[in-house]
Amino acid sequence: MSSPKKRNNRKIILQIHKILGLITGVVLFIVSITGCLWVFKDEIESFYTDYKYVTPQEQEFIISSKVKSIAEQVIPDKTIHGVIYGQPNEAIEVVFYQAEPELFYQSVFLDPYSGKFIKRVDNDSGFFAFVLKGHIRLWLPEAIGSRIVSYSILLFLVILFSGFFLWIPRNKKNWRQRLKFDWNSKTRWKRKNFDLHSVTGFYISSLGLLFAFTGCVMAFNWFYFIAYIATGGDKAPQFIIPQNISTTITKSDTNPPYDQLIPMLYKTYTNAKSFELHYPENDSTTVLVEVSNSAGLYYNMDYLFFDQHTLQEVETTSIYGKYKNAGFADKVIRMNYDIHVGSIGGVTGKIIAFLASLICASLPVTGVLLWYGRVYKKRPQVKEKLAPAYSA
Repeated sequence: MSSPKKRNNRKIILQIHKILGLITGVVLFIVSITGCLWVFKDEIESFYTDYKYVTPQEQEFIISSKVKSIAEQVIPDKTIHGVIYGQPNEAIEVVFYQAEPELFYQSVFLDPYSGKFIKRVDNDSGFFAFVLKGHIRLWLPEAIGSRIVSYSILLFLVILFSGFFLWIPRNKKNWRQRLKFDWNSKTRWKRKNFDLHSVTGFYISSLGLLFAFTGCVMAFNWFYFIAYIATGGDKAPQFIIPQNISTTITKSDTNPPYDQLIPMLYKTYTNAKSFELHYPENDSTTVLVEVSNSAGLYYNMDYLFFDQHTLQEVETTSIYGKYKNAGFADKVIRMNYDIHVGSIGGVTGKIIAFLASLICASLPVTGVLLWYGRVYKKRPQVKEKLAPAYSA
């Protein structure tokens, strides 16, 4: 038998669990459903993105300065974020991105051998853009929706911990029914709903905690810094582009030195999946090249910085440098997104993430039904007790 104090604590925790669940239920349902849809984005898009592929040729890719010139003719007066060079059978993707004064996020695909324009794509429209907007801001304005989602995910951590406490049976004989569905033909729907909420909630709690934690790392800067420091991080966790080493700038009519980078890196990183070149923002900043070492993964990318005048490699004080130089805390932060979407575990990891997100989406539904069933059950009892006194 539990003591009155323990019973009182359990009631308080139940109230917290119930109130937070009702407040965040709709948000958590939308975030979970959109999350499981996002997991297989790359695989689904591969069925209708033929424009991303070309016939391989026995010749070098066009130089980066020419790519820049062609792309800027297709989309003038916009900022190029980066140029992605893939395998010999893949088109070059030039990504344009501006957050201000309004979001502009489009890509231009070019033939890597001739520079011929293939297609212009609006990355801020379409099914998966719609899914992502729902996931990060509930299709509301950014300033409002992102805050609602962020704090709901933070509260989800509290819901998970309180739910685990409530799941722990008060009597040893009840352990079995908390670990499995013990149903028969006479089991009522309320009992089934309770089991769906408690049993599935227990088994999915660890993955739900992982999703919520990695989501908070992306949503809150303070959470990001705490997670990095708590795991022993001692570098700058921000993305830092270092300055050039050279102090003199030589102007010439010839091609810029960064035209040599991509051919050079293809010879050095023979197993790389792609290279994303970022043009220097001004005369004092280095050229950034992101080397993707695994298809569909981000954590083990190499971030390389080169003096734009001499092409001398420049080291960074940030965690975003060469992966081989990353410490434990650096890897934890860099793995965050891949863990969040399940890609860290390949196809198996994505399937687990998909199913886990789907089950997480069911918890607010079964929770609301559980709450409604208890409220609905109490009301007739109150009426029966009041009826004789009222009639008298």
